[in-house]
Amino acid sequence: MTFMSKESIVETSSPKSKEDPTAESRKRDHIELAFQSQVAQAALDERFFYEPLLSAHPGRDSLKSFLFLGKAMRVPMWVSSMTGGTELAHTINHNLARACKDFGMGMGLGSCRSLLYSDDTLKDFDVRALIGDGLPLFANLGIAQLEELIDSGELFRVKELVDKLQADGLIIHVNPLQEWLQPEGDHFKRPPIQTITTFMEKSDIPVIVKEVGQGMGYQSLKALMQLPLAAIDFAANGGTNFARLEMQRGDATRAAVYEQLAYVGHSAAEMVNLYNQLLEELGPKVACRHAIISGGVKTFLDGYYLIKKIKVAAVYGQASGFLKHARGDYEELYNYVDAQVQGLELANAFLQVK
Repeated sequence: MTFMSKESIVETSSPKSKEDPTAESRKRDHIELAFQSQVAQAALDERFFYEPLLSAHPGRDSLKSFLFLGKAMRVPMWVSSMTGGTELAHTINHNLARACKDFGMGMGLGSCRSLLYSDDTLKDFDVRALIGDGLPLFANLGIAQLEELIDSGELFRVKELVDKLQADGLIIHVNPLQEWLQPEGDHFKRPPIQTITTFMEKSDIPVIVKEVGQGMGYQSLKALMQLPLAAIDFAANGGTNFARLEMQRGDATRAAVYEQLAYVGHSAAEMVNLYNQLLEELGPKVACRHAIISGGVKTFLDGYYLIKKIKVAAVYGQASGFLKHARGDYEELYNYVDAQVQGLELANAFLQVK
């Protein structure tokens, strides 16, 4: 009778364990989780054809760089305007600028109103050195402030603002419902389209126009698309809604009266369809062919779908998704953005938009 030593047994079995050392535990997990992983037919994402045979797994940095607003971006993601002027905003904006540099994204700053007459909060917004010269960075002012500067003959302050931030241009946010509901809100004297047109006639600063969480309808998009804007930022209904935010800050009785206004607006998908429709209707009258699709873009699949559907150069923007991870340690934000980028790489390899 031949006996095998303990060492022989280990040596004989080790090649098998090296083949797939996690097989047993992984298969056990599969059994335990199988019933929890059933996907109801109604839950299927029907926006895509899933094509598993046509690509290998994507390598890192598989997305092709592209020009947007005159600069080379590496991923079609935009940090939508958020905040400034507080101690927390300093951390948020600086973390976001670092992420833009690391991943090749563009960035819109939050409202820079406080910098029109003072540099006290400049440190919160001063991120050009972090993001670098090769990526788009835009300052931000509300339409009410622009109207006021035009009336007072002080548009030079906008140029000074853009210069001190070394920004590539100005985002004008249009927010009539937010201003009406805000306890400290400003009321417009003129339609915003007049103020935007006047500013563009008096300035050569590149301009992006955006809403603040409710989007825009057919007529507003039509008017903007015929202006030589750098881009239109949708800020559609479905993301952070600043009209609703102001109601929560204000008087409870007033909030109850105006509650339904928070649900007025247009989704990002609807605005993509309107934009495509207007491209056909306006033809050569279209002067703006860049879009930032934001508002309710919760995941990389939402962003991927929408930028593939629109018929102009586009990126997708997020605000709250970034904000959630940008308030503390940079590593948390880095990991979040990295997962988003890997998701885009997978979608690009295996999904085709219907």
